[in-house]
Amino acid sequence: MSKAKETVSRTLIVALALCIVCSVVVSTAAVMLKPAQVTNQNLDIKSNILAAAGMLPAGASAAEIEEQFQRFDVRLLDLDTGEYVEPQAVGFEDAMKYDMYRAASDPALSETLASGEDPAGIKRRPNVAKIFTLSENGELQRVVLPVHGYGLWSTLYGFVSLEGDANTIEGLGFYAHAETPGLGGEVDNPRWKQQWVGKTVYDVDNLIQPQIRLVKGGVDPNDQNKEHKVDALSGATLTSRGVEQLLNYWMGENGYATFLKKLRQGEV
Repeated sequence: MSKAKETVSRTLIVALALCIVCSVVVSTAAVMLKPAQVTNQNLDIKSNILAAAGMLPAGASAAEIEEQFQRFDVRLLDLDTGEYVEPQAVGFEDAMKYDMYRAASDPALSETLASGEDPAGIKRRPNVAKIFTLSENGELQRVVLPVHGYGLWSTLYGFVSLEGDANTIEGLGFYAHAETPGLGGEVDNPRWKQQWVGKTVYDVDNLIQPQIRLVKGGVDPNDQNKEHKVDALSGATLTSRGVEQLLNYWMGENGYATFLKKLRQGEV
């Protein structure tokens, strides 16, 4: 009996020791790998910004991505006023380290949206957004804006890039979503994304109210408003509607419209 107890005790001690050793190894690995994970996450975001702006070379190395991204200015934007704010206003020394999606979960840094004000299905909107602008010789060339909203199964996170007129779409891409492969997942299809290039967000007579539409069955080439329209995703009505609604929300008065108006007028 004593030998049996001794065997059980030894087994428990060995199991406990193994658990402790494994926990230490996993914790150490997590701590040591975290800087590399953060670096890779930042590189992925920069790649997606460049891709939306049409500035990501095929097979670009990490060094090339960093070099291209350095051409952008990273700015923080008060969405209510359409004015730039300093990073210190939201507790950061570096604008790049500000996370607008984390801020959206903080009541002090965001606001709750009523259902009638939330066509994108985001529930909360941060007070401050992080945007990316590129100017050359004093002239604005590109402005890349983060957008997100709910599709069929998931929240889609992406970037829309506008040309220097702050109206013409240069590119659109989503870097995170869980839409159905082959259906809503076709938001990743390069041929569908190419349709957005050259489309315009606003009418020239109304530069505040966005006019983006995704058309089921395809855009009629004779449609007089075709410059605002893109083919809807085949078999993915709800994802298409989600993309349309999230873009119109973020390009509207509760999103970037006030800022873009001031940008066109040279007030920011």
